[in-house]
Amino acid sequence: MRLQDKITLITGSGSGIGQSSALLFAKEGATVIVNDLLEEKGQETVELIKQAGGNAVFIQADVTDPESVKAMVDQVIAAYGRIDVLFNNAGVSGVGAIHEVEPDAWDRVININIRGVYLPSKYVIPHMMERREGSIINMSSCIAEIGLARRASYSATKGAVLALTKSMQVDYAPYQIRVNALLPGTILTPFVENYLRNSYDDPEEAIAGLKKRQLSGDLGRPEDVAKAALFLASDESRFMMGSPLYIDGGVVFGKDA
Repeated sequence: MRLQDKITLITGSGSGIGQSSALLFAKEGATVIVNDLLEEKGQETVELIKQAGGNAVFIQADVTDPESVKAMVDQVIAAYGRIDVLFNNAGVSGVGAIHEVEPDAWDRVININIRGVYLPSKYVIPHMMERREGSIINMSSCIAEIGLARRASYSATKGAVLALTKSMQVDYAPYQIRVNALLPGTILTPFVENYLRNSYDDPEEAIAGLKKRQLSGDLGRPEDVAKAALFLASDESRFMMGSPLYIDGGVVFGKDA
């Protein structure tokens, strides 16, 4: 039980990596606060956790709205008295080169992916500071380290999240709060599957192309990232501070011969 009795808040945990992380955290003894904008998806995660014998509650909140996020954090503190782990997972993708992206689409990706890290952190951190402990996990991406065609808005946000992670760590290290970032490669989530179906005439060919990008020769699964998130949430990673953790199948540092 690597997270025994820890109170963990995971944003965007109604599906994909967030849901897999919520299930794993609960299995390891955590009480999981499941957050999502979509109540049906969030409640689905809670039910899966409870069916497995874990503890979870759902709180609907929009991570881009200050009042909504503050109300969520206040509710958790009122019920449990603390938040031990904050996993800023909520995010969306964006496709297109700069000249192709409309301002509204650009703003949406920037707003959710950056503001959605800023606001939960803003309202959770004072409670962690008071207790002088806590772990914050920010969802970046390996795209923060590489160039990838037609991902302008998405790469801008994930680079920003990585830089923000390092800055946060400097500010909150004196309070014994750890802040680290996850940098996944291409993970076969429902979102990615849907994107491939809608964007390519031959989704299988597209998947084959994505696999060639990674030294592993395969795409990651949500469970792969969830296990990395578990490590950062647990006390096992106590000496990791402001660090990027790559779960990318060898995209960033590897090149096939």
